[in-house]
Amino acid sequence: MIIPLLKGLKLTLSKFFSKPITIQYPEERLDPAPRWRGIQYFVRDEKGETTCVACGLCMVVCPSGCIYVETAEDEQGRRYPSVYELNTIRCIFCGYCEEACPVNAIKMGKNYELVGYSRDEFILTTGRLLEEESLNT
Repeated sequence: MIIPLLKGLKLTLSKFFSKPITIQYPEERLDPAPRWRGIQYFVRDEKGETTCVACGLCMVVCPSGCIYVETAEDEQGRRYPSVYELNTIRCIFCGYCEEACPVNAIKMGKNYELVGYSRDEFILTTGRLLEEESLNT
């Protein structure tokens, strides 16, 4: 009767004094899996601008319809997105936008911290997508 109790106590104490299983989240972060698809970001060119040519393929292929693109042209005839909005509340992080992009301008990052106080904070525009690149490198 006392032997099983001592065996259980031994097991409990061995786990209690061993290496901790949990992590202290804000200070320590787990690396996501290699195939993890987190928050999207735009790749910058040598001028620091987006490489997106506003072809609209990401908007067409998106199954949840969370991407909206308006196209404009500069003086050299280069197309760029005058309006690019990605609604991360509606996004299902499928990665189709990354696969469809002909110039590899949009990437799925490793950042998994998606928090905000209002719905507007979850709408990623061109500027916010360029800022996300620094969080994912």
